[in-house]
Amino acid sequence: MKFICEGLDLSEALLRVSKACAARTTIAILECIKVSAHNDELTLLASDGELSIEKVIKADVLEEGEVCVPGKTFTDFINKLTDTSVTCRTKESGLEIAYGDNATSLQVLPAEDFPHIDRNIGENSFVIEKKVFKDVIARTVFCCAQDDSRPILKGCLFDIEGEELTVTALDGFRMAVVKEKTLSGSGKLRIVCPARTLNEIARMIDDEGEITVFVQNGMMMVRVDNTTVMSRLYQGEFINYKDITPTVAETEVFVKKEELSESLDRAGILIRGDKNSLVVFDIRPGSIKITSNSEIGNVSENVPCELKGRELRIAMNSKYILESAKAIRSDDIKIRFNSPISPFVLTASQEDGSLYLILPVRTNG
Repeated sequence: MKFICEGLDLSEALLRVSKACAARTTIAILECIKVSAHNDELTLLASDGELSIEKVIKADVLEEGEVCVPGKTFTDFINKLTDTSVTCRTKESGLEIAYGDNATSLQVLPAEDFPHIDRNIGENSFVIEKKVFKDVIARTVFCCAQDDSRPILKGCLFDIEGEELTVTALDGFRMAVVKEKTLSGSGKLRIVCPARTLNEIARMIDDEGEITVFVQNGMMMVRVDNTTVMSRLYQGEFINYKDITPTVAETEVFVKKEELSESLDRAGILIRGDKNSLVVFDIRPGSIKITSNSEIGNVSENVPCELKGRELRIAMNSKYILESAKAIRSDDIKIRFNSPISPFVLTASQEDGSLYLILPVRTNG
């Protein structure tokens, strides 16, 4: 195999594809990027067994072939050669990278050792505007679980009926539900996509045009320009958001998003690093008194609000409510409470199809 291409083009492609290289594994091939040179194209492919990313770029292919190179090392090295042309060719010693009057060799693995990636994914699909898809990911994925205790909660549930899309994410302490419209689809569809996959897709797409999501046999595939993302979907029962969302409220608070967010931001500085990042809302007619206390100091601020219903004092994780408030696409927020120990709900004052549920923190006294 031998090819010539611009270092900048190769570096940008490797940076994209290397996101799918396995970080901690005993299977060396999963840490590699498969490099295939055919016709006038260079195909780069990485996979960790769950997420696969493939990108095609133009190259001057002098000898066709393919090989697997150490993903992180190759990516980091080529990233230092973005201002020159690069010539790569396979030798008995491995892969030789020539640039100017210099050359470096990397150890390689046989291309046939790389796992087979099925690209035949297309039985079901839905089409959605890119900006809507990217926005839905941003407004939900932060609520996905981070640990492996319940793997299915590390993904977002996409529930599609007709052109109605409902995306749900939860980690056991908070939940996000966002409703949007698709442009078209192949019928009813219910899948759970890993948050990591969704984040990679969001980084790929701009705000113009449409995107098609293909689904088949527990796999999902998305193509954007010359990049293809393939991912395994999580299997199992996902919690129905309707079963845990309160339908009534004894206390309703209407507050400006900017004023609430700024106060929570300031309160969060003093409790940064605390296990629960605890803030307390003391809700009275006309204002919410927001307090936080830590070893380095305390904050006490009043945020103007409109109260309907009972007064309430409730404690919560400041990060959870701040992230949810910022995700709401409205200047005015409505928060519905029932008791100091019951889940509460944030929405836009004028319903916009998004909902955030948060569990409060029990405190002594």
